Amino acid sequence: MSALKKIGILGGTFDPPHVGHLKLASHFAKILHLDELLLIPSGEPWQKGSDITPAEIRFQLTEAAGMDLAKAFLYLQIPTKIGIDRIEINRAGPSYSIDTAKSLRERFGHEASLIWLVGADSLIHLPSWNSWRDLFQYINFAVASRPNYDLNSEMSPEIKELLASHQIQEPVALENTPAGLIYIDEGLSVDLSSTELRNRLKTSARSLVASEQIPSHTLQIITNLGLYQ
Repeated sequence: MSALKKIGILGGTFDPPHVGHLKLASHFAKILHLDELLLIPSGEPWQKGSDITPAEIRFQLTEAAGMDLAKAFLYLQIPTKIGIDRIEINRAGPSYSIDTAKSLRERFGHEASLIWLVGADSLIHLPSWNSWRDLFQYINFAVASRPNYDLNSEMSPEIKELLASHQIQEPVALENTPAGLIYIDEGLSVDLSSTELRNRLKTSARSLVASEQIPSHTLQIITNLGLYQ
């Protein structure tokens, strides 16, 4: 077992948080032996449109999802501590991952392994992130495969070059290295599209979609506030 503290970071708009997020979190918490998992709702998601649910409401939804995640961790006997972090909501201006990575590195110190948890689509679009190459000075990446995403066919030359120098084959390396590595996991194929989920919530199948795709505590808040109608 690694002596380094292992911190998982699951960021996103969380508009809304859904079962896919929880599956991703549970999967990596288990295989990476995470000491702590931070769910970080973005404050001002600069790559999204203007019709995003207000940050404070998304934070409430994420807190509620954290309750369901804690229940799942207990059932799966995963000892990882869960935190819902306001770091991006409290920071003024656009929510850039590089700023969050720097702040978390300062918080946890130089020795901790900081592991950003993402779906394969995020890896493909990584070159569109602000100061994306600098991220590897501060964090590792754990990438989950996604349905309908063939990494080999959709990868840009930049990502192929990135993987050539940063990819590892075994997840244990993430436990022993503070930053600079990419692990692609094929054991979990999960769809993380909140956009598609919001669209489906506006159809006649809303109740079925909600009960199957949204954590129960989150769904309760969505229902009480009349969101995503």
